[in-house]
Amino acid sequence: MTSTPTAGPTAGAAPAPAAPAPAAWLPVAAVAVTLVLWASAFVAIRHLGEDFSPGALSLGRLLVGALCLGVVALSRGLPRPTGREWVSIVAIGVLWYGVYNVALNEGERRIDAGTASMLIQVSPVLIALLAAVFLAERFTGFLALGLALAFAGVGLIGWSTSDDPEHDALGVVLCLVSAVVYSISVILQKPLMARIGAVHLTWLACTVGAIACLPWLGTLLSEAGDAPASSIWWVVYLGVFPTAIAFSTYAYALKTMTASSLGVTTYLVPPITILLGLVFLDEVPPAMAYAGGVLALVGVAVARRKPKVVVADDSPQPA
Repeated sequence: MTSTPTAGPTAGAAPAPAAPAPAAWLPVAAVAVTLVLWASAFVAIRHLGEDFSPGALSLGRLLVGALCLGVVALSRGLPRPTGREWVSIVAIGVLWYGVYNVALNEGERRIDAGTASMLIQVSPVLIALLAAVFLAERFTGFLALGLALAFAGVGLIGWSTSDDPEHDALGVVLCLVSAVVYSISVILQKPLMARIGAVHLTWLACTVGAIACLPWLGTLLSEAGDAPASSIWWVVYLGVFPTAIAFSTYAYALKTMTASSLGVTTYLVPPITILLGLVFLDEVPPAMAYAGGVLALVGVAVARRKPKVVVADDSPQPA
């Protein structure tokens, strides 16, 4: 058997085949899965508010999520982030998986699931602004107008809850805290996607979040012992689906889309949450909050528009 020469490239050599691009529908499907599962999380958190305190619920959810993600991630090899990447991963884990969950869990003890999901939607405004500053993403006129409309809708939601005796101002503030740390985490995560796979990154950040929530381990064990079996399974659901699966699909979508474009798609979460809340919790947001939700969705439609690109034609023109 003769060996093939390993000479350098020649003029007649065929170029190496490029890696196949992912199917166009995959990022869209990833976003859809994320939105539905995150919407269900708002309802599950609201439902579990009577059985688990905010810190304990966060720890239980993250432990399950980290375990599920670890099985998949380690089967694909052991990631080796650099020191600088570890700083970002720890920050994401503490902020997005730790602070976000604890603040949201406490907030949903004070306001309904639909309103909480709408308040979180201030985050795309912050994501777009931060992406323009730190990621050099284009901040178009359509994006600016759409985000302004969406932000006005969120403001209307907040105003509609201010005089409602069943809603707590602290709950609104806590949801806004969750929105802020979520926005910062997306900006930190975007550059990491160039080198670290979605599953590995999600597993590492989720594990960091679980470690950050370990002070509530004793509370979790105590409350789990008193909780009904159905509530235990809801915690498992939160860990497997809205955490392990949804955060992975979101990370994949973030790898193929700009942070600002992906951020505005989350405005579709509130209507899904409101529908699920009506079906499973028999609760709905205040009437005026719906107007804010519609305004936010109009903002999404505007922000998703792309400016027309005019291509100059340098070819000779007929006389």
